[in-house]
Amino acid sequence: MRLALHTDYALRTLIYLAGRPGRARIGDVARFFRISVHHVAKVVNNLARLGYVRSVRGVRGGIELGKPAATIRLGDVILASEGNMHLLECVGTEGVCVIQPSCKLRGILAEAENVQLAFLNRYTLDQIVRPGGQLTELRVVSAK
Repeated sequence: MRLALHTDYALRTLIYLAGRPGRARIGDVARFFRISVHHVAKVVNNLARLGYVRSVRGVRGGIELGKPAATIRLGDVILASEGNMHLLECVGTEGVCVIQPSCKLRGILAEAENVQLAFLNRYTLDQIVRPGGQLTELRVVSAK
């Protein structure tokens, strides 16, 4: 499985929000990870639509987790961001292959997908980020 960049940014945004107290701004997330503000804005919009992030308007506004970090399962976030995690089209769609009715590979791949999602859902956001803790930006030190 290879995750889309959108999913990567969604996970990073959630990690950032869980790893710091209070609200943040989209620009804060973008600057910290050195990624485009426009990309982060799209990701935040999607995360807000899914209920993972809450956006607050106004002078003291910003973005924050929409639910407790302990209730945000990694597999659910990945699945919601990716749309599906099918290894091949035939796993999720009928009639795409002439051997599909008797193909055993389809069942094996479906089982692998289920195992992968179950594994990812064993972990919640608070298990990978200490809530309220501070993230540390890594700096590259040049050799002299």
